[in-house]
Amino acid sequence: MAPKTQTTALFLCLLICISTTSSTYGRKTQPRRPCKELVFYFHDILYLGYNPHNATAAIVASPKWGNKTAMAKPFNFGDLVVFDDPITLDNNLHSPPVGRAQGMYLYDQWSIYGAWLGFSFLFNSTDHVGTLNFAGADPLINKTRDISVIGGTGDFFMARGVATVSTDAFEGDVYFRLRVDIRLYECW
Repeated sequence: MAPKTQTTALFLCLLICISTTSSTYGRKTQPRRPCKELVFYFHDILYLGYNPHNATAAIVASPKWGNKTAMAKPFNFGDLVVFDDPITLDNNLHSPPVGRAQGMYLYDQWSIYGAWLGFSFLFNSTDHVGTLNFAGADPLINKTRDISVIGGTGDFFMARGVATVSTDAFEGDVYFRLRVDIRLYECW
């Protein structure tokens, strides 16, 4: 009698597993809606040996063939840049800053323009207080790039999401402006 009871129990377990599995794989998942959406611009002015008063970024490491006042050739490969850039709500460099973008980017591709970014947005304004942290690859040849939002503090405590980055303007190696569209999917 015991083997028949075990067989029946095993059959019921298999039946439940199959019905649960088939019902979840057959359904289409609904896209999640962001709990918060933000747009900011950050302005990066690279120090090139002659602009110390308005530079917000500097090359701190370069390959053997490079130097710290000019981007390495080819494709800036091997350059490590740290930055402390103003964040604005519009694309005007002279608009009042709502925070600072602080971090680094590393040009990590030999054959095309590409970088790895690790940075934080630091806010201390009437609208937002706290930080948002970002990390990820930045294939510069793409019009838009997605960077992971990996956390935050203050108003953005434990935030998770995606930041779509696009180059809004640039002037050679000296200046670039990024538009950052942030969609947070975990908000506390």
